[in-house]
Amino acid sequence: MSDKDINEDLEDVLDEATGEAEAAENEVAEQEELSVEDGLREDLAKEKDKFLRLFAEFENFKKRTSKERMEMFKTAGQEIMVSMLPVMDDFDRALKELAKSDDKEMFKGIELIRVKFRETLKSKGLEEVKVEQGDTFDAEVHDAITQIPAPSKKMKGKIIDVVEKGFKLGERIIRHPKVVVGN
Repeated sequence: MSDKDINEDLEDVLDEATGEAEAAENEVAEQEELSVEDGLREDLAKEKDKFLRLFAEFENFKKRTSKERMEMFKTAGQEIMVSMLPVMDDFDRALKELAKSDDKEMFKGIELIRVKFRETLKSKGLEEVKVEQGDTFDAEVHDAITQIPAPSKKMKGKIIDVVEKGFKLGERIIRHPKVVVGN
C-alpha cells in the first residue's frame, strides 16, 4: 500500500469515527432534550395535581362555611329565645291562678296576650318539645330532675310528671324538658 492509500484509508476511518461521534453526540442531545421535556411534563402533572387538590379543598371550605352560616342564621335568636322562655312560663302560671278567680275577662285578656306571644316566638322557629306522662325517658331529650317509685310496673323508666316544658329552635333543643321518672 502506498502512502496515498494509507492516507485515504486513514481519512475514511477518521471520517467514519467523526460521523459516529457526531451521531452519538446527536443521540445524547436528543436524550437530554427528551429528558428535559419529560421533566417538564412531570412538573406540569405535579402542579396540576396540586391545583386540583387545592381547588377541592377550597370547595370543601366553601360548603362548610356555607353550612355553618345557615346553622348560625337558624339559631341566631337562640339567646333571645332562651331569655323569653321564663316569661312564657310566667304566663302559664298566671293563667293557672287566674282560672281560679271569678274574673273571666282578665283571664281572657291574659290568655290572648300569651297566645300572641307564643305565636310570635313560634313564627321565629320556636317549638315545644312534646312530652307526656307515660312517655319513655330519653336522656338525650329529657332532663330527669328526680326519680320516684313507679306507681305501677308499666311506669318504670317512664315519665311520671313534666315539671318544666322543653323547647327547640329549629332542630336544636335549647331547653330540655324537666321530668320526674319512675324507677
